[in-house]
Amino acid sequence: MTGEQLDVGVGPWPGDPPNDPRYDPELLVDGDRRNVVDRYRYWRREAVVADLDRRRHDFHVAIENWQHDFNIGTVVRNANAFLAAEVHIVGRRRWNRRGAMVTDRYQHVRHHETIEQFAGWAAERALPLVGIDNLPGSRPLESSTLPRRCVLLFGQEGPGLSDAARDACDQLFSIAQYGSTRSINAGVASGIAMHAWIRAYAGPPPA
Repeated sequence: MTGEQLDVGVGPWPGDPPNDPRYDPELLVDGDRRNVVDRYRYWRREAVVADLDRRRHDFHVAIENWQHDFNIGTVVRNANAFLAAEVHIVGRRRWNRRGAMVTDRYQHVRHHETIEQFAGWAAERALPLVGIDNLPGSRPLESSTLPRRCVLLFGQEGPGLSDAARDACDQLFSIAQYGSTRSINAGVASGIAMHAWIRAYAGPPPA
C-alpha cells in the first residue's frame, strides 16, 4: 500500500435493477459501501437481519458495563462475526459504539440493569452462565469444550468479572497467557472464546 485509498464495496447496480424485495432501491442507485459480506450487497438492513436470524448460533455473549468499557464495541463486532444469538450489556445502558463498526445494526443487543436481573433472564431460558476470566479454579479453555447452549460472560477491563458475576456463573474458564501482562482485554478474550465455541459446534460459513 502506498497510501492510496481503495474504495470499499460496490458501485451502482449495472443494468436493470432486480425485482427482489430484499434489495434496497437507494443502494441499487448509489452503490453499497457498507461493511458487509458480498452476499448481502445491496440488501436492506432488515433483510440482512432476517437472514442472519435464520442461522444464529446457540451461544449468547454478555459483558459488564459499569465504567463505560471501550471494549464493548469490539465484543459486539466479534459477536456479529461469529453470529451469536444476542449480546447482553449488563450495567450502564450507554456504551461506545465506535468499535462495533456499525455491526450493532445487524446484531441483537439487550440491556440488563444488574447481574441479578441478567442471571434471572438466563435462568428462565435454561442458559448456563459461562464466565471467561483468569481466576483461581477456572478451567483452561484450551483443553475444554464449552456448553452448546450458554452465555459467555466477560468482565470489565482491569478488574475482570465482578464478585456478583462470579457468583452467578455456572462455570469459569481461563485463557492461557505466556507473557508478562496479567490479562488481555475483553475484546480479545471474547473473540478467542467465541472461536472456541465455533470450533466445537459450527460448520463452515455460507459461501
